[in-house]
Amino acid sequence: NGVTGMVFGDIYLEEHKDWVERVCRELGIEAIEPLWGQDPERGLLEFIDAGFEATIVSAKSDLFDDKWMGRKLDREFLSHLKDNNIDLCGENGEYHTFVTDGPMFKKKIKITKSQPITRDNHRFLDTLEYSL
Repeated sequence: NGVTGMVFGDIYLEEHKDWVERVCRELGIEAIEPLWGQDPERGLLEFIDAGFEATIVSAKSDLFDDKWMGRKLDREFLSHLKDNNIDLCGENGEYHTFVTDGPMFKKKIKITKSQPITRDNHRFLDTLEYSL
């Protein structure tokens, strides 16, 4: 349906990079890994400063409470990570984001209705409605 590639934010976990490349190969699309090998803090700050917006959509419940679900990845979030010795880019599954806007986006993805849910030891943002 016109999808030729998928962008991933992996930085240093070789096993995950191998997995996404295999899955994308099976789907006949390209796995794009623009952050591979970057310094995590520098990469996050460049991402924020470039005008990208990402929403926290999943996190380990022992590290984050519900208030973080649906929040933006910003300097305040970065401070929380540093203060709590959490991997800055969540490379070990500490948190996951969904990029909703950026310089190359034609339209911003707006999550208009959502709720946090907890399953096992993870919190998730259950997106109920969105708009472009």
